[in-house]
Amino acid sequence: MRVKNARFVKSLGNASAAGEFSPQICVAGRSNCGKSTLLNSLMGAKLCKTSQTPGRTRLINIFEVVTDAHDFYFVDLPGYGFSKAQKDKTDDFARLTDSYFGSSAPIAQVLCLMDIRRDPSDLDKVLINYLRDMGYPFTVVLTKSDKFSRAQAGIALMKIAAALGLARDNIIVTSGQSGAGRDALLGRLGEILHVYFDDEIPSGDTDI
Repeated sequence: MRVKNARFVKSLGNASAAGEFSPQICVAGRSNCGKSTLLNSLMGAKLCKTSQTPGRTRLINIFEVVTDAHDFYFVDLPGYGFSKAQKDKTDDFARLTDSYFGSSAPIAQVLCLMDIRRDPSDLDKVLINYLRDMGYPFTVVLTKSDKFSRAQAGIALMKIAAALGLARDNIIVTSGQSGAGRDALLGRLGEILHVYFDDEIPSGDTDI
């Protein structure tokens, strides 16, 4: 799948308003995991603002993506796991998931982004288990692989897959900086959208 054009649509403070955009590729991940950089790489344009301060983005951002196959919307959720104002980060994450995933949004796939340099956090595991329980299709995307050698990235991939209870082919290694894994991830999304438009949405953590 080749991206032809992408544009920022709007920011939402109310997750229930996201339902009008279809289909959606939801992007979720811990604060400072590289979501904005990877999204900019996938869309081929600097549409997401990047910040060195974790937890800066507090709104749901919608981007329309036009491709040579099927068009879709990226839904960029605020990063979880960082809030100076709240002590209970799990409750903060629960409110986020309840508001968006409980809004009947037309979700074709959830991309769960994680920094390849770090072990999955408790909230990362909460996200994966939540998606499994709710039956949402998802793919784990490891970011910032440019910080590692190929051997280090391979070891980290196996370690993270084991920690999450996933097969290695259910995880895609990427770098928004170098572009590594970009084509593989876009190819996966193309397959997912092809199935979605055939009304055969995959369930659970089984990728196309």
